[in-house]
Amino acid sequence: MTDRSHQAQETVEPSASFEPYLQLVRSVLPRATSVALYDAAGRLQWTTDGTAGPDLHDLIENALQAGSPQGPGQMRLLEGGLPVYLCWLRDDRERLMAVVVVVCRASGDPDSRARAFSIAHALLRPVLECLRRELLSRTALEGLYRAVKSRDRDLELLLGNGTADQPASDGGDELKGILLQAIEQVGASTAALIVPDKSIALLRSKDSKSKSRKDTQLVARAHRQLLSLAQIRHGPVIINKLAPDSAMGILPYKILSCALRSTVGKTIGVLALFREDFGELFTERDARLTGILARKAVGIIEISYDALCGLYNRPAFERRLWLVVPATRGLRHWTALYIDVDRLHVINDSFGMHVGDSVLGKLGELIRLRLPPGALAARISGDRFAVALPTQLDTAAQFAEALREGAEQLGSSHEGSRLDVSLSLGVAPLDTEAGELMHSLAAAETACKAAKDRGRNRVEVYESGDASLVRRFTDIKVLGQLRTAIDEGRLWLAAQLILPFAGAESQRPHFELLLRMIDGDGNSVGPDRFLSAANRYQLMPEIDRWVMNKAIEMLKPHAQLLAPHSMSFAINFSGQSLKDEEFVDFVIERIGSSGLDPALFCFELTESAAIANVARAETLMRKLRQLGCGVALDDFGTGLSSLAYLRQLPVTMLKIDGSFVRDVLKDPRAESMVGAIAQLARSLSLTTVAEYVETAEIATRVAALGVDYGQGYAIGKPRPLIDVLAELPLLCAAEPLPRVAGELALEAAEQIVH
Repeated sequence: MTDRSHQAQETVEPSASFEPYLQLVRSVLPRATSVALYDAAGRLQWTTDGTAGPDLHDLIENALQAGSPQGPGQMRLLEGGLPVYLCWLRDDRERLMAVVVVVCRASGDPDSRARAFSIAHALLRPVLECLRRELLSRTALEGLYRAVKSRDRDLELLLGNGTADQPASDGGDELKGILLQAIEQVGASTAALIVPDKSIALLRSKDSKSKSRKDTQLVARAHRQLLSLAQIRHGPVIINKLAPDSAMGILPYKILSCALRSTVGKTIGVLALFREDFGELFTERDARLTGILARKAVGIIEISYDALCGLYNRPAFERRLWLVVPATRGLRHWTALYIDVDRLHVINDSFGMHVGDSVLGKLGELIRLRLPPGALAARISGDRFAVALPTQLDTAAQFAEALREGAEQLGSSHEGSRLDVSLSLGVAPLDTEAGELMHSLAAAETACKAAKDRGRNRVEVYESGDASLVRRFTDIKVLGQLRTAIDEGRLWLAAQLILPFAGAESQRPHFELLLRMIDGDGNSVGPDRFLSAANRYQLMPEIDRWVMNKAIEMLKPHAQLLAPHSMSFAINFSGQSLKDEEFVDFVIERIGSSGLDPALFCFELTESAAIANVARAETLMRKLRQLGCGVALDDFGTGLSSLAYLRQLPVTMLKIDGSFVRDVLKDPRAESMVGAIAQLARSLSLTTVAEYVETAEIATRVAALGVDYGQGYAIGKPRPLIDVLAELPLLCAAEPLPRVAGELALEAAEQIVH
C-alpha cells in the first residue's frame, strides 16, 4: 500500500465540467454527500469538494489491488459505517478506465447492506453511462490532439497558424481564415465552406480575395452533390477525375471534399477544395490536412454559433460587431434590433420544452432567410435575439415589422390548442464608434421592453424624445451603478427637519430620513437619480431593509438621549416591500432587538402604494401601530379614492402632497385642498404635514389653513444624519419648541439646526 503518512489529503482543483454529474447523482441518490472520479491506476482525477482523504485513497487502492475488478462495482464502508459505492467504468473493449466513487450517509439499516449496491447501481446506471461516454469522448479528443501534435513539419505549421487564435485580416472571420489556409497549405485554387443550417456559404479563390462569378458557378453546380457525399462519406474524399456520367457534370477541376462533423457525430456541412484539371493530383497528405481544417472549422462553428437557431451566439456576435461596424464608420449606417419572443415560457409550460425549442429554431431560420448581405444576427439568451443591419433606421424598422409578421405565421394548432407566436422588437441607431456599440444595443433593448410594456407583438423605435423610453434607458444604465454602490457601501442617510406650526397639538419635532448615493466620481446624488431604476428592477425591498438597518445602527448609540425626548424619525418604505410578507416581521424583529423605543419610528407609505394593496397595507399598518410606531400616508390627496380608504387605514399622520403646497399661494383649488385635508385630519385626530414648504409665505399660509407641521427647504435642508445626531444634545436642550408660524417658525428652525 502506498505510504501517505506525509500528507493528510490530496487536493485536486475542481473541474466545472463535471459539476452537473453531482446534481444528477444527488437526484437519484439523495443520500449522496460527495462524488469522486479516479482513473484505472487509482489516481484522483476530480472530486466535488476539491479534497479526498487518505481513507478513501486506501479503499480505492485495496479494491484495485485485489485483482481485476469484476461486475459493475462494489460497496465498501468507511469509518463510521458510511457506505461508499465503487462503480467501474469500462471502455468499449471492456477495459477498466475509471472508478466513480459515491459516498453516502449511513442508512441506519444493517440488513439492507447486502442489497444496497445493486439498488444504488441500478439508480446510478444512466448517470454512469453518460459519464462513461463523456470520458470516452475526452479520451478520443486527447488522442486526436496527441496525434495532431506528432504530425510532420507542414502540419505543425498549419496548426501554428490556427485561425481560432489569430483572426483573419479580412474582417476577423475565422472561417474565412480556414479557407485561406486551405489555399496556402493544401494548394487549392478555390476553397468553399458550406453549412446550410447556419446559412454559411463562404468562398475563397487563390487569385482573388473576393468570389468571382466563375467560382460561384462552380460551387453552385457542385455543392448539392458534395453535401450528399458528405452524408455518406464522413472522411476526406479525393476526386482527381470525375466520371463522365457524374451528377456534377463535366467540371475541369479536381476535387477534395471533407464532411464537417459535429462533436455529436452529425454531418453539418462540407469543406470543398478545387484544383484546375491541369494541376497536381490531390494526395493523402492533402486529405489529412483538409481533415484537420474541417475539424478546426467545426470547432469554430460550435464555439461561435448557437446550435438551436444557427445564428451567432452572444460572445461571437459582440466580437464580430466590434470588428465589422467600426471599420465602416462614415461609409454606411448601422441599426440595431433587439428581439424578444413573447410568452415563450407559456409555450414551454403548455406544450413542452421541445415545442419551445422548435419555435426558437424556426425563428432562427426566419431571421437567417431574411437577413440582408452584411448583416449580423445572434441568439443572445434563451428567448432573445439581436441583429445588426447595415441600413438606415426606417429600413430597419420595416425589416423588424416583416420579422414580426413572419413570426405570426409560425403559429399553429397543437394537440387541440392554439400555439401563438409573436415578437416584441426594439430598433435603435447603431453608433459606429467602437465605444458606443453596447450603448446602442442597450437602447434597442430599451425599445424592445417598451414594446412589451405597450402590449407585445409590436415594433418600437428608440426615440430620444420619448420620455418613457429615455427613462427606461437611463434606468438600465443606473441599475449597474446602484448595485455597485450597494456592494461597495456607497449609500448614506440624510435627515430633514419637520417642525410644528402654531396651533399644532404636539410640539414633537420630527426628522425624515432620506437616502443618498455616492456615485463613481465621489459625488452625492439624490434619489431622483436612482430610485426609478430600483423600482423598475425590484431592488426596493433590499434598499428598504438597508435603510432600516442603517437607521437603527446610527440611532442606537443615542438611545439614552432620545428616550426622554418626544422626537421621531420617519422612514419610507416602498410598495414592493408592502407586497413582501416578511417585511413587517423584519421591521418588528429589528426594532425589538435594538432596544430603541418603537415610538421613535414613523413609517411612511405613499398613498398610491397603499391604495394599490389596501388589505396588505392595513395589516402592515396595524402591526406597526401595535408595536408603538407611527404610520404616515405620504403624498396624500393625489389619489381618486383617498377619502374612501382613509377610515380603513390606521394611520397617525397625513403628509399633504407637495404639488398642492407649492401652489397654495397662487391656486385657489390647491389652497382649498390643503385646508380641506387639514380639517379632515383634525376631525379624525390625525397629524398633518405640509411637504415642500419652500418659502416663509407658504409656511405662513399653510399654518393658517390648520396644518400642524411643515417640511421643506424653508424649514431645513436635508443634512447628513450623522451631523444631526451629533447635534442631538443641543436639539434636545431646545425643547419644548415654541409654537410659531411663518417667519417665526423659520427663525426657530434656524436656531435649532444651526
